[in-house]
Amino acid sequence: MTYYEQHQPDFLEGLKTFLRIPSISTLSEHKLDIIRAAEFARDELAAAGMTAAELIEGPGNPLVYAEWLGAPGKPTVLFYGHYDVQPPDPLDEWHSPPFEPTVRGSDLFARGAADDKGQVYIQIKAVEGLLKTTGKLPVNVKFLLEGEEETGGEHIEEYVKSRPPRLKADAAVVCDTEMFAPELPTICVGLRGIVYGELSVEGANHDLHSGIYGGAAPNPIQAIAEILCALKDRNGHILIPGFYDRVVPPSAKEREAWGRLPFNEKEYTENEMGARELVGEPEIPLFERTWARPTLEVHGIRGGFTGQGAKTVIPARATAKISTRLVADQRPEEAAEQLRAAIQAACPKGVTAEFKVLHSGAPSLTNPDDPFIHASAEAMRQVFGKETVYIRSGGSIPIVGVFDRYLGIPSVMMGFGLPDDNLHAPNEKFHLPNFYRGIQAMARYLELLGA
Repeated sequence: MTYYEQHQPDFLEGLKTFLRIPSISTLSEHKLDIIRAAEFARDELAAAGMTAAELIEGPGNPLVYAEWLGAPGKPTVLFYGHYDVQPPDPLDEWHSPPFEPTVRGSDLFARGAADDKGQVYIQIKAVEGLLKTTGKLPVNVKFLLEGEEETGGEHIEEYVKSRPPRLKADAAVVCDTEMFAPELPTICVGLRGIVYGELSVEGANHDLHSGIYGGAAPNPIQAIAEILCALKDRNGHILIPGFYDRVVPPSAKEREAWGRLPFNEKEYTENEMGARELVGEPEIPLFERTWARPTLEVHGIRGGFTGQGAKTVIPARATAKISTRLVADQRPEEAAEQLRAAIQAACPKGVTAEFKVLHSGAPSLTNPDDPFIHASAEAMRQVFGKETVYIRSGGSIPIVGVFDRYLGIPSVMMGFGLPDDNLHAPNEKFHLPNFYRGIQAMARYLELLGA
């Protein structure tokens, strides 16, 4: 029995301890929990045998850094992950408390189980197994974990921008993505970027009686609806001038590979999404819509009176949270300016509109023929027993673009989540067979790089 098989119960208990810490980065009342989670990750790295493990304090939540550099002449791998989690709301939809990890069947349910504590723990335990059994690692390894991924990652971006010598590496390894299907090892080679912001519309300087002033007073809620409808049509086409100009379509080879993926559109629509039917650009194939096309979505609208009963008021202001996902070769700064210009062009008379960017990140696209990618695909093939497939993801991991831009290194996205893991939603889970095999696959990856 290998170290990894022998210690599965220990790995599970350690992960449960990590998951019990409600390290919600978006809520200031959880600041102490953020510190606890960072310290837990640091202590686990030290216990695994890393020669240095510390917290890096800065303007935001602490970074966790660790290193083992005892393999001269061998490649250096920089592991990345995040220890912060999303809020668990709505609580009444959870079948078990979000911060009391619960195993049901082969799945572990808790907030952060798959995004991203479970996958961070895979990295830590893979390194631990090699160090405990051989006393060394086949390559040099560094860790850089953050606690602000769910709120924009400003601290880590500023730190990486400063290009500290300690971050010099040949490749980054990111475990924050998913497998395309159960039992199917998957490497993600592309991520969408993001521009997330707040659209504020103001009319009169105070709320007005809709009977006395209705028909003459500007209505910010009506105005914000008109603006949003001017940004995207009913078929999902973004109407922002110039927005598609930089979009690089997928290659014929990628499209052909995506066409071979095991996929049931009805199951995806009804079971995974819980929707009645799919929407979006009708002339664009589904995977291309979700992986290789930009989007614009509305996340919430606030304004006026929404309580019980009636209050006939024309509100003075309204706010909408909106985001656009970007694809290669779109640029966040340019996309934000295009969005602002389109908002101003669509703004009705009688109101003012302002768009404020809250956070952004560049898209990324990695060459699938990179040797660090090939080694990861082989490691996963050996452990899972099936050929590894290559996909893109519709999600955003801004640090991947930051690593590319400031460190000049590719990011290997070895993900072990599943499409139905309920990320950012109630009943988030992590499939435990993927957790255990993920640890072994990560260790095998380091061995292949060292060889």
